[in-house]
Amino acid sequence: MKRVLITGINGFTGFYVAKELELAGWEVWGIGLQPHADITDRYKQVDLLDRNALEMAISDIEPHAVLHMAGLAFVALSDAQAFYQVHIVGTRNLLAALAACPQVPECVLVASSAYVYGNSTEGVLSESTPVNPANDYAVSKLAMEYMARLWLDRLPIVISRPFTYTGVGQSESFLLPKIVAHFRRREPVIELGNLNVARDFSDVRTVAKAYRRLLEVRPVGETVNVCSGKATSLRDVLALVCEISGQEIEVQVNPAFVRRNDVTELCGDASKLCSLVGDLESPALSDTLRWMLEA
Repeated sequence: MKRVLITGINGFTGFYVAKELELAGWEVWGIGLQPHADITDRYKQVDLLDRNALEMAISDIEPHAVLHMAGLAFVALSDAQAFYQVHIVGTRNLLAALAACPQVPECVLVASSAYVYGNSTEGVLSESTPVNPANDYAVSKLAMEYMARLWLDRLPIVISRPFTYTGVGQSESFLLPKIVAHFRRREPVIELGNLNVARDFSDVRTVAKAYRRLLEVRPVGETVNVCSGKATSLRDVLALVCEISGQEIEVQVNPAFVRRNDVTELCGDASKLCSLVGDLESPALSDTLRWMLEA
């Protein structure tokens, strides 16, 4: 049984990725900042900024593959310096520890973000679309990508750029869980921004499957969008939740939630992902929303 190390296993995505990899026969190990109740015998509480502790943990685990998802969520933090510390310095410490292992992993999948494309280019965004990060979170993720590529002569690195995804367990500070939570609580009013913007939404279980397959096919040196290839407007999301729940809700547009110069539609090009990992059999967005409403 091959060992896979997941950084950030305590997070929303980490739960689903760990489950996906375990079902596929991997021995899952994790590292993170907080204690983990479920896998105490295969988990190490380590700060990525603590180089010595990190090197010891990596040396003990000797992973055959690594999925690096540890990071800070854009919506959850306003401390710009922390983005750069965790995403760049922390990632570099991890790569240095992996490169020092007697047995180098077969694949190191580094999770970046579709935020690196920014908000100025409308339409379908492929991996060749010029990057144009518009905030510190996105800049730190793009800098992480460039830094990781410096290690390609020593480590088999793959970079993923996930677009928006959601599912049961995601914080209500994210848009779709916020909408679902309002309906579950039968609240009469919700405050949102521009209802006409359309974004690429995926199911977290599909993202977990995509990560597992990327670890298996090992497209070293490649950058890959992880997305659905379909854009859905916020107005249509609300209509879907209304239909599924049988409820109506009053929408009040809060000017504070409306971004200046926000493009109408941002959608990922999933053709490269599909060519590498095949059909992911993604659930429809309506199925994902139903799952979240009924959980």
